[in-house]
Amino acid sequence: MSKFILSAFGDEIHEDLSVQMDILAGHNIKHIEIRGANGKNVSNYTPNEIKVIKSELDSKNFKISAIGSPIGKIKITDDMAPELEKFKNVLEIARILETDYIRIFSFFVPQDEDASIYRDEVLSRYTKYIEIAKGSGITLLHENEKDIYGDIPERCLDILKSLNCPYLLATFDPANFIQCGVNPYPYAFEMLEPYIKYIHIKDALMNSGKVVPAGMGDGKVKEMMSYLSSSGYEGFLTLEPHLNDFKGFSELENGEKIQNVELSSIETFDIAVSSLKKILSEV
Repeated sequence: MSKFILSAFGDEIHEDLSVQMDILAGHNIKHIEIRGANGKNVSNYTPNEIKVIKSELDSKNFKISAIGSPIGKIKITDDMAPELEKFKNVLEIARILETDYIRIFSFFVPQDEDASIYRDEVLSRYTKYIEIAKGSGITLLHENEKDIYGDIPERCLDILKSLNCPYLLATFDPANFIQCGVNPYPYAFEMLEPYIKYIHIKDALMNSGKVVPAGMGDGKVKEMMSYLSSSGYEGFLTLEPHLNDFKGFSELENGEKIQNVELSSIETFDIAVSSLKKILSEV
């Protein structure tokens, strides 16, 4: 029996953490993958500042599913020294916020070059993350992201298999694979399944890369959820709608047509939640 725990990037609702929590609570969601809070990226908080955030979360009985950090979202040619200092700070933030997971990336590579020439450098840099995180109890979750080294499943798999670290696993984002021209399910999913620990709920259209509500794109989110449900998956499903520039929904659940209507971030988030919950009710 599966156990899906819903979470969300609250900063897509509002920059104010209190507003984020109020809206999420209205959807019976009590976890946040924290990326931005009160107008500031989580990685830029000091430990003392993050303790204030923790108190705010505790006051409304919210928990952090993961740190949605920007770690690894630098150029592969950038100096690693400041990045490693930031990573140490994010580890301390994760400890204070009592979460087991930190989302990380695998560096932007020059678009006009063969990404494979940077393989050894990526692995070398990841070894540093692994050494620093050793003994922390934190699991690092590599997310597939467009234009980074690990943007396609083959390179994601290579990172995870080559480093063979029990606390380096994967966050699976179907929309990001679509934006790289990759079929996320079943192709990418089956390749990475042994390492998938965490799921981002984001869908997109293959012909344009445009992000759409779950089930309205080419991510086969319903099929993936059905498989996860039948296989007994236990873990987080984090909503990352990215719908703020989505100006028209061709069809909503009730069949009502809406064209070129500007929606607020709260309204688009409501649609994202409804789309996911509809899928989950059918699997």
